Amino acid sequence: MTFEKLKKKLTSLEQIPSLYYLIKWLIICTFIGLVTGSISAFFLKSLEWATAYRESNLWIIALLPVGGFIIGITYHLFGNSVVKGNNLLLEEFHSPKKVIPFKMAPLVLFGTVVTHLFGGSAGREGTAVQIGGAVADQFTKIFKLSNGDRKIVLIAGISAGFASVFGTPLAGGIFALEVLILGRIRLDAVVPSFLAAVLANYFCEIWGIHHTHYHIDTVADMNFVNLLWAMLAGIIFGLVAMLFSKSTHFWSSQFKRFIKYPPLRPAIGGVILAVIIYSIGTTKYIGLGVPTIVESFTSNMNSYDFLAKLLFTSFTLGAGFKGGEVTPLFYIGATLGNALIWFIPLPMGLLAGMGFVAVFAGATNTPIACTVMGIELFGIEAGVFIAIACSISYLFSGHTGVYTSQIIGSPKNESVFKEKGFTLSEIDDKRHPK
Repeated sequence: MTFEKLKKKLTSLEQIPSLYYLIKWLIICTFIGLVTGSISAFFLKSLEWATAYRESNLWIIALLPVGGFIIGITYHLFGNSVVKGNNLLLEEFHSPKKVIPFKMAPLVLFGTVVTHLFGGSAGREGTAVQIGGAVADQFTKIFKLSNGDRKIVLIAGISAGFASVFGTPLAGGIFALEVLILGRIRLDAVVPSFLAAVLANYFCEIWGIHHTHYHIDTVADMNFVNLLWAMLAGIIFGLVAMLFSKSTHFWSSQFKRFIKYPPLRPAIGGVILAVIIYSIGTTKYIGLGVPTIVESFTSNMNSYDFLAKLLFTSFTLGAGFKGGEVTPLFYIGATLGNALIWFIPLPMGLLAGMGFVAVFAGATNTPIACTVMGIELFGIEAGVFIAIACSISYLFSGHTGVYTSQIIGSPKNESVFKEKGFTLSEIDDKRHPK
């Protein structure tokens, strides 16, 4: 074979441009993973410090209104262009307009740490995803990427943030592909998404970050009766996920309706939260609540713990404090699963683990990512129960969610809902016109 024939044959192979594609995204995702993973490590350490300081100095909760005003005025003066948070990432993906300002990353990091320091109830996923998205989108300018590549960069940023903050690279990679459009998965970005997730988690752990480990002691046999019990649990998890989404949107709309000046919303919300926290005499329902999550796998909890956390978190976020929803959703799901032991005859740890990921699946409309996360965290032995709980929770949470800019690509049940191409917020506006 002559050299010219060999050259022509090689250039006709699909694998040659695929190799270029792989090398290109390996380079870009290495930068995204390095920066996002390192910022996530700093963020997680900051949350540890804020939580430890608050628990050792409970008087600081009295300053929650001050913390709320600081967050509110900071975003009012400097963050109007990024105040939509995760929904801005989704909007830019669906309708690209301009590169997401990098200031989203430091603003949300600062706001979340202040929320936790003074005693708000919030998570960390939203912060990490916004950090990842803001960091990744800067490489659109650096590498002069096309609009199509920019969408992939945003997916890589979301997966990097999610994976590094929870230590779940597989779930992080799938979450970014699944969360953008309800009912659809963006497989055209599967390689960059997983590369960014794995690399961000790797660079985060290099800084000495250790993620929380959970364990399910006993897994029930999968038979027809236990299948029915798992399905019932999934229905309950989905309804509670819907309640959380609706509660967050309700509090947000009420604060916007009655308090026109944005910085005052978290300040007044902080007053109410501080009074309630001191009145009930416990800090169990503020912050991340990781110790309670861990305890719910092995010990009987209060039957109302999940509802208290739901109310504290939805009110905190609705008032304008910063942070994510996912860790509180883990708390709500795990403690709800723990409470179901009273009438569902499945092992306590299994129910807590199912709830841990299933309420999250229903609230974010990402059942596949949550199933994989459950397997990453708890082991493959519980995989079937986790998959049943996540998928049914997704179905029964309805067309609601914490990310109102999610576009409906495929309805969950076309026999009762046929709308496509609308965002969750548009669907809500149709159902409840102002």
